[in-house]
Formats: sequence, C-alpha cells, structure tokens
Amino acid sequence: MPTSTVENYLKQILIVSLETNSPEVPMGKVAQGLSVTSGTATTMIKNLAENGWLHYYPRRGVRLTRKGKALAMNMLRRHRLLETFLVETLGLDWSEIHQEAEELEHAISEKVLEKLDEFLGRPRQDPHGHPIPTRGGVIRRSSTQSLLSCKAGSKVTIESITDQESDFLKFARKRQLFPGQVLSVLSHEKLADAITLQVGGAAPFSLGSRSSEKILVQA
Repeated sequence: MPTSTVENYLKQILIVSLETNSPEVPMGKVAQGLSVTSGTATTMIKNLAENGWLHYYPRRGVRLTRKGKALAMNMLRRHRLLETFLVETLGLDWSEIHQEAEELEHAISEKVLEKLDEFLGRPRQDPHGHPIPTRGGVIRRSSTQSLLSCKAGSKVTIESITDQESDFLKFARKRQLFPGQVLSVLSHEKLADAITLQVGGAAPFSLGSRSSEKILVQA
C-alpha cells in the first residue's frame, strides 16, 4: 500500500502536468510544489521509478506511468471532493480548506468517497474552480488563459484560481475574484506591470502581474 508521501508526490506531478498540458514534468516543479529541496525530491523520485510509479529522466524530468497516473488521479479526486464538502457542507472558507483536505484525503475509504460524491450531487469542479476527476479517472478540460494575457477592453469569466495559499485566497475573496465572476479588463499597463479590472459596478482596481498569472479565465 503506497504511503501518503508517495501519494503526495504523484498527485503533485499530475497537477503540474495538467497545468502545463505536458506529460513530462521538470524536477524543479516537483520540488517547488512540495516545498522540498531538489536533493530530497530526486531521492524520492528514484524510489518511485524503481517501484513503477513513474519514469525518471535525469536532468529532464519525470513522467507518470499508467499505474502512477491512476493513483494520482484518484488522490486528486479525493482532494477536490473533500474541499467541496468542507465548503458546501461544513461552511469553511475556501482559504481554509486546502490543508484540511491534504490530511483527510489519505484516510478516506473508496466507499465513503463515492457516498460523498453522491451526497454532493457529483460536482464537476471544486470551490477554486478546478475540475474534479470522475471515478473512472477522466478529467474535464477547458480552454483557458491567464488573466495576465488578456487585452484591454475584453470581458472574461474566471474559471479557476491556481494559488492555494490562504493569504492569496483571502485577497481574491475580498476583491470578489472567484470562479464564475465576470471581469472587465479596463487597461493593461505593461510598464507598470499591472492590469486594471472592474467587477460589475464596483470601483476599478489594479492587479499585479504575479497575481494575474494565478487566475485562469475564459473569454
């Protein structure tokens, strides 16, 4: 039976693969996402490769095997269903749920997971707008772009928030930047490294490029 550490590594690799739309993931992205050193990540990756969870390409990156992707997809499904439950049923704020789901996802049984999915009405996305994999490991993909890449004068709808950090999610909530929200891009000042946005009839505000990159939208 895989340990929680194995599950965390495989899930992180899958998340990066989905975000970059590439089956091969750089080692640096793995270490960064798990907040570990490159050396620690490399040692663990070699162990995962020896056990058939992934393919390791030195100085390039990693690619999940079919076995590894199946487990990673299951863990991602667990995480996102639990986040949805914590918000919709228990009433937690979306800035509080990531770490809670990180702990719970390793303990919940498949039977309880399926009952949870049924209880929630088989949701298609979590509170941050990320698609929830089906029981069969299928994940809905949509065509999105970062808010930073939007041109002045465009009107877009927020699809998802990629940053799970509590402080950023609290900031996003304060600015009404959540999935489904419609934004008007008033200006894009490249020299100032910021864009000016407006939500409905509220006063316009500026958002820096680093924050804008964390918000995925649809035109």
